Amino acid sequence: MINNGEEVLTLIDKIHNEKPYGTVLIRANDILNYLLNCNTHPTLAEISTGLKFSKPTTLKILNTLELLGWVIRDDQTKQYFLGTQLISFGDKALASMDLVKIARPYLTELRDKTQETINLGIVQNEHIILIDKLESPMSVKLQSTIGGQMNLYSSSMGKAVLATYKPSHFKDYLATHQLTSLTNHTITSAKKLQEDINLIKQTGFAMDNEENETDVFCLGATIKKNNRLYGAFSISTPTYRLPEERKNKFVRLLLNTQAEIENKI
Repeated sequence: MINNGEEVLTLIDKIHNEKPYGTVLIRANDILNYLLNCNTHPTLAEISTGLKFSKPTTLKILNTLELLGWVIRDDQTKQYFLGTQLISFGDKALASMDLVKIARPYLTELRDKTQETINLGIVQNEHIILIDKLESPMSVKLQSTIGGQMNLYSSSMGKAVLATYKPSHFKDYLATHQLTSLTNHTITSAKKLQEDINLIKQTGFAMDNEENETDVFCLGATIKKNNRLYGAFSISTPTYRLPEERKNKFVRLLLNTQAEIENKI
């Protein structure tokens, strides 16, 4: 029986410092993430090559995931898909997030006023994870999907988050994350990114001008209260639908929505 506060802290530290149990679980997670982020439906060979796992190991894990209903294999094309069993997990996770419940009415109003796609995300492992998305009623569909992730440096939500980082945290981020080009407009210079962050701090909102996805412009802002960062949200639109006057209107709507959500929290 542990009855000493010091012993409790020692035990907690020991648990946190232990290596993860079961490398097969980690590899299964890698496979699920690969399927999630893949633009096509890959075969066994493509998954094995993409993750640099041996084919026998990859097949064993895929067979187990298929048995659990987490992946589906097309017997004719030999392609793998994410299984419908995962939907219930996703629904449960989203249902437990208060941020989605709180923000949804205000984001719905923002979508209706702008007629553009609205995204809601949280920060996880120095990435933006999309937890809610309200599609534009217009015909153009954007690539982002709920559960998908975006870089902090290339997305409007991510850059808005970076603007909240202390200088030491931002320096650590730059030291551990390569600014890889996603489009011809992606910021790949640490100096240029710093300049962008400084501007975000002044204006209170961030812009992604085709930096994350070609022909897509996004305006983003954080959701923050009492020095706690809850997440971020954005307005995404094809660049051809955003003349300067409309952009200025969107900025006002974005900041008004930010204030409404933060007041509700």
